[in-house]
Amino acid sequence: MTVARSAESVHAVIKAYDVRGVVGEQIDAGFVRDVAGSFARLMRGEGAQRIVIGHDMRDSSPELAAAFAEGVTAQGLDVVHIGLASTDELYFASGHLDCPGAMFTASHNPAEYNGIKLCRAKALPVGQDTGLGTISDEVIAGVPAFDGPQGSETEEDLLSAYAAFLHKLVDLSASRPLRIAVDAGNGMGGFTVPAVLGTLPQYTIEPLFFELDGTFPNHEANPLDPKNLVDLQDFVRKTGADIGLAFDGDADRCFVVDEKGDPVSPSAVTALVAERELVKEPGATVIHNLITSKAVPELVTALGGTPVRTRVGHSFIKQEMAATGAIFGGEHSAHYYFRDFWGADSGMLAALHVLAALGEKDRPMSELASAYVTYASSGEINSTVPDAKERTMAVLEAFNKRAVSVDRLDGVTVQLPEGAWFNLRASNTEPLLRLNVEARSQDEVDALVTEILSIVRA
Repeated sequence: MTVARSAESVHAVIKAYDVRGVVGEQIDAGFVRDVAGSFARLMRGEGAQRIVIGHDMRDSSPELAAAFAEGVTAQGLDVVHIGLASTDELYFASGHLDCPGAMFTASHNPAEYNGIKLCRAKALPVGQDTGLGTISDEVIAGVPAFDGPQGSETEEDLLSAYAAFLHKLVDLSASRPLRIAVDAGNGMGGFTVPAVLGTLPQYTIEPLFFELDGTFPNHEANPLDPKNLVDLQDFVRKTGADIGLAFDGDADRCFVVDEKGDPVSPSAVTALVAERELVKEPGATVIHNLITSKAVPELVTALGGTPVRTRVGHSFIKQEMAATGAIFGGEHSAHYYFRDFWGADSGMLAALHVLAALGEKDRPMSELASAYVTYASSGEINSTVPDAKERTMAVLEAFNKRAVSVDRLDGVTVQLPEGAWFNLRASNTEPLLRLNVEARSQDEVDALVTEILSIVRA
């Protein structure tokens, strides 16, 4: 049995969706071995015989991945190492090899962080209620030793197989030539983009920050923050690109910039891809989270599909994808989920759909995207607050007489007259309230944001 650990230290690192913390302070090789041992026990109990492991370009990733392999093999399971990989390549490996997986990455977090994204065979999610809670309890109590033979370790390069699989899912043969500016943010997009897009003769890739560097010397690999898109926006204008793509650190999210250098809303991308998938399977179900633009469910309904609204967070989306058999799911954070990709998210697959749509039409990205933008929105605005619940109640009280309806699926979503709405929800990990507002006009959005923030930040 491993050494017991304090509940406080474990719960600080094993979160609702993954394992994440500061290397050397919260997460180290010993901790990772314990997590691996418990995960292996859990998967062995479900019939697994091996676990596939991938890692990103952070300096700490190879050592932690090796420690995880030690914990797995000590529990009698085999390990398949795929080495450097994006998170969606690890999901591909889990589906392709039909075994559980572990990806070492802290996604868009700063260089001092690292973590583990876990999945079952066929990329099925492992969240707090579907395994992480059990792992937390065992790591706190001490992971029981395995009384049996140790597992083995092998290596397999799956990058070309991953690229070939994605190419089969999206027909790009009718695409006109496109110049594509790509900002990899020194993350794993610099590894996967050449393999997936660089092999297609109709595309000219203009690379930006493709050098793998876990210190992120140019900007944070988090395109959700507008300041991290500035370099790509300038680069698109400089190169005369038809479109710009920005990936986060582990390249499971993709953001789009049009030929003018203007960001394309992830809700517009969700609507675009949903339309393409519904052409393939009329009447299918499409998942969207509750901060996605109302334009998405309206489009899905108009096309004869069934929109399903969920909480924010990949584990909720993946569970709903599995429960409903949905063909596609999108989040406003630029995570895109595909039934053809084992229900998992892939920024690269979403990018291929956007490129196919753009390449099939003789019009610029800005015009293509505008067809899917019906409302004005605020984007997500964070406020640091001492008491999120108290501030939320103050906002609800202020809007009590104007609210058409209020639901509490995730935080509070307040529907207002004339189609406007806002969502206010607390962060799971930080003392933050997150605000999203949508309305018919930008003036109405701005007025609502000003009014709500004056209460939240009072």
